[in-house]
Amino acid sequence: MKLKGKTAIVTGGARGIGFGCAEALAKEGASLVLADRPGSGDLDPAAEKLRALGVACLPIEADAFSRAGCETTLKACLDQFGTVDVLVSVPAYNRRADFLDYHPDDFEGILNSALLGSFHISQLVARQLVAESKPGKIVFISSVLARIPNARCVAYSAAKAGLNSMMQTMAIELCEHQINVNAIEPGWIDTPGERQHYDDETMAAEGRKLPWGRLGLPEEIGHAAAFLSSSEADYITGTILPVDGAYRLKHCRDIPEETA
Repeated sequence: MKLKGKTAIVTGGARGIGFGCAEALAKEGASLVLADRPGSGDLDPAAEKLRALGVACLPIEADAFSRAGCETTLKACLDQFGTVDVLVSVPAYNRRADFLDYHPDDFEGILNSALLGSFHISQLVARQLVAESKPGKIVFISSVLARIPNARCVAYSAAKAGLNSMMQTMAIELCEHQINVNAIEPGWIDTPGERQHYDDETMAAEGRKLPWGRLGLPEEIGHAAAFLSSSEADYITGTILPVDGAYRLKHCRDIPEETA
């Protein structure tokens, strides 16, 4: 119970990697504010699953891409629990298209989600921690695509690269306040979002091509988030942690010609 007595906000927390992170924090004893998009049908069922683990969980419908939505989330956290200790920022979505055809609105929307949304909630939480003169933990969910060019993902890759840079700038500025700021880079994770693009057979076949032999699971990202949110990570800040089953190294293998 590494997080017993702590309160955590998880944005984008109702499904996929966000829920995997929230569940891992709950299993370590954290009380949770679970924020997801207005109208999300996943939010209340996710909150019930977390409460079943024996922790308090407050579901909040809020637009994590906007300043107002982030303010609503933090206010709800303070009204319910009186404080905040941990932020896990997961808000993101992706639209895949060729660069020449990429719609400017989609590009801007993805930057608003992965980069600007993360800025808004992290600044608000950091200000609250400083106001309370208490240490805290901020964890961003980035992506290996921040460092690996991937066709048809121009906006997502740009947003995540910006997120990594922002995280490290925050980390150095917040050291004096004992606020740890880190990022996790998932590889290819089996999430509902990925299954909008690929069927079961394709997902399994692509997973077998990866060095670890399968796609990652949301709870595996959650384990890393729980560690970085705990006191065991007190001396870790400004770090980018790949949790990718060696996805970023997949082209480094010596594969026999008959199986290549």
